[in-house]
Amino acid sequence: MSDDRRGARPETSTGTRAVPRAGARGETRDGARAGARAEAPFLELLSRGAPAEEYERPVLLARADGAGGEELAALERGKLLALRVRAELEGRRRREAELSALFETANDLAGLRDLDAVLHAIVQRARSLLGTEVAYLTLTDRKAGDTYMRVTEGSVSARFQQLRLGMGEGLGGLVTQTAMPYVTDNYFEDARFLHTRTIDAGVQEEGLVAILGVPLVLGTEVIGVLFAADRRARVFERGQIALLGSFAAHAAVAIDTANLLAETRAAFAELEAAKESIERSSEVHDRLTELVLHGGGVHEVASALSQVLNGRVEFCEAGDAPAGAAAQSRADGRAVRHGDDWVAAVSAGGEPLGALVLRDGPGLDPVDRRTLERAAMVTSLLLLARRFAGEAEQRVRGELLDDLLDAPDREPRLLRERAARLRADLDAPHVVLAARIDASAGAAGAGTEPERAADRQRLWSAASHLAATRQGLAAARDGGTVLLLPLGPSDTATGTARQVAGQLGAAVCAPVTVGASAPVDAPAARPGAVVAAYTEARRCLDALRAFGRSGEGAAADDFGFLGLLLGDARDIDGFVQRTVGPVVDYDARRGTDLVRTLDAYFACGMSPARTKDELHVHVNTVAQRLERVGRLLGPDWQSPARALEVQLALRLHRLSAGGG
Repeated sequence: MSDDRRGARPETSTGTRAVPRAGARGETRDGARAGARAEAPFLELLSRGAPAEEYERPVLLARADGAGGEELAALERGKLLALRVRAELEGRRRREAELSALFETANDLAGLRDLDAVLHAIVQRARSLLGTEVAYLTLTDRKAGDTYMRVTEGSVSARFQQLRLGMGEGLGGLVTQTAMPYVTDNYFEDARFLHTRTIDAGVQEEGLVAILGVPLVLGTEVIGVLFAADRRARVFERGQIALLGSFAAHAAVAIDTANLLAETRAAFAELEAAKESIERSSEVHDRLTELVLHGGGVHEVASALSQVLNGRVEFCEAGDAPAGAAAQSRADGRAVRHGDDWVAAVSAGGEPLGALVLRDGPGLDPVDRRTLERAAMVTSLLLLARRFAGEAEQRVRGELLDDLLDAPDREPRLLRERAARLRADLDAPHVVLAARIDASAGAAGAGTEPERAADRQRLWSAASHLAATRQGLAAARDGGTVLLLPLGPSDTATGTARQVAGQLGAAVCAPVTVGASAPVDAPAARPGAVVAAYTEARRCLDALRAFGRSGEGAAADDFGFLGLLLGDARDIDGFVQRTVGPVVDYDARRGTDLVRTLDAYFACGMSPARTKDELHVHVNTVAQRLERVGRLLGPDWQSPARALEVQLALRLHRLSAGGG
């Protein structure tokens, strides 16, 4: 029946209409079956993710087998449909991978611990998703005003990895300057960028051709640029530019987060350091307070400080401390470096009292430096307390010296008893010294009467402290200060005067002139000798100032024959011995006539020719004798000043010997 139906062609109109309908349905079914057959190979290709070039294969095979035009057309339609489906699937997979990468990047940021690791991950993912050979990231250097390479992935050139791009230089410099993404499919042929020799050399060594750069924006500021690049010409799609921009946004957030974390850590570190500083300062303060309350002195404070600072701390008196460093420390109120040491000045009311010196100290951190400064403050308070406590003793010492000067007829026994209570021995040799701040040497001593009175008070205070440390006496007198100090076996009046001038000058920060008397053997046994010695010391003081030697110390012996006028002892024999004694002694030992030759030489106007006539000797004899005199008295004995002293000594020698 089916054969008849296929072969018969009814002629009636009804049959004619019916047959075409049956044929149309058959053709539709046939076309559907043909379409299904045409789509089958493409579905298999889609299922296994075949590359696009394989989709041409079913068409080529059908054409080779002699397929009809309808079948080939169906295969072409299937191919195009399959390729559209494939493209859609690949786009979705790509978007899924991009979203996954962005999600992973956001995840990295949430657990940010290492900024470098996060930036490396961003650059690696950008390179992988965009399918480029190289990806890299630069950051802006605000100080230098350019950008520098921070992270690279896929780079092989050391020169490229160390590139720096100025604003507007190269593609990256333009991105930084404009805050806009830029892309080029051939960098060296692109004239939009400012090409420099350094940048072009680095890019050429890396072999880059196509480059895409997007800005890292934080607020309104461009903090860097993220790049993707290939070593061949390439066109970057709009979606790839947007993707790289998303990674750049994540990188900017990572950098901002890292900076915030760094600032937070720094703030916590500062808080921790502040806490430690407070605890250590409190501990040091408690320890120093306990020392002071238990009667400790400055050396005990220095010892305790040595343990706290793990070093060797010493207290130096004002005259022994490094002058420059101590002055700077007083001016700044801070401990200062001095060579390998640290110096913290100890002062009160502008008066230097000394310094705490940390010997061979390493670089002090702020806590230890503040500890040294606080200890210096405690030391100054301790010294002031000791000074106030000792002022009563100083007044007693002053009263005893006043009695020696004003009432020399006091009972020696009573003087000895009072001196013993002050630990002074008035039966030992002493020297009387007159000291005064020099009013003409600067601001000290000049000015109003209250200022001069303050200077005198400071001088008396310093002199009293010096006298107490040396078991002597001191008193304010005649606008200055007078001291009575013991002399050791090797001490001299001159040496003591110079030493006291230096110590008092350093203590009051002004030149102090000191005149000394000849030694007084036993002040308690001869109180009147103290009065005469003070007069002599005053004369020496006035002579020093008259000769322009303010700020120095000297005794009558230092003025040569003028000392005969200054000193009450009128030590003529001593003057003669100091001046021409070696010549007199030489004549006595050798039986020579050097003294007589000297007398004749000066009497003849210092002319050797006339001297030989006066002595009736040869001129060579005179020359030899004068040469001997030069060896005995020194090469400058014929200078005007020395010659005058020698002549006076010769005259006094003749007078003392009974000659004319």
